[in-house]
Amino acid sequence: MLHPLRRARICVSIVMLGLFVSGVTAFPLETELRGFVRLLQRPVLLHFATQSHLLPWFSRVLKALADTNARYPFLAYGTDWLAFAHIVLAILFVGPYIDPVRNKWVLQFGLIACAGVIPLTLIAGPIRTIPFGWSLIDSSFGIFGCIPLLIVLHDVRRLEAASA
Repeated sequence: MLHPLRRARICVSIVMLGLFVSGVTAFPLETELRGFVRLLQRPVLLHFATQSHLLPWFSRVLKALADTNARYPFLAYGTDWLAFAHIVLAILFVGPYIDPVRNKWVLQFGLIACAGVIPLTLIAGPIRTIPFGWSLIDSSFGIFGCIPLLIVLHDVRRLEAASA
């Protein structure tokens, strides 16, 4: 069994990596989406991608994004700030990585943020005409994000008890 501090650091690293990757991959959205649509169009995936409505949905999103980027490139600046925020949030978790007991407030903040993902997707999704299935996928980021944070908070309690 892993020592609580080691396991806490592994879990915090997972959260940091997820936030960092989410941030970095938000910059080249059009390029990534174009590659994903090409992947879905390959013969081995085409039937599934069409029947599951993934290809029509992602093709529509790509068309909208490409059109927006061509006509109104300044709107992507908002996505750049979203990406930057994810990277900054990843840096925020350096504190709990170093000392999870002293920085447990960051872990609690992370749990609150994860919980906030669910109502956001369920309220904003329909307003923005996001398919319900996609809102569920987005909600899962909040749900799965809670798992490592809850593990760390459990380990923090064990570390606090051990030092008392």
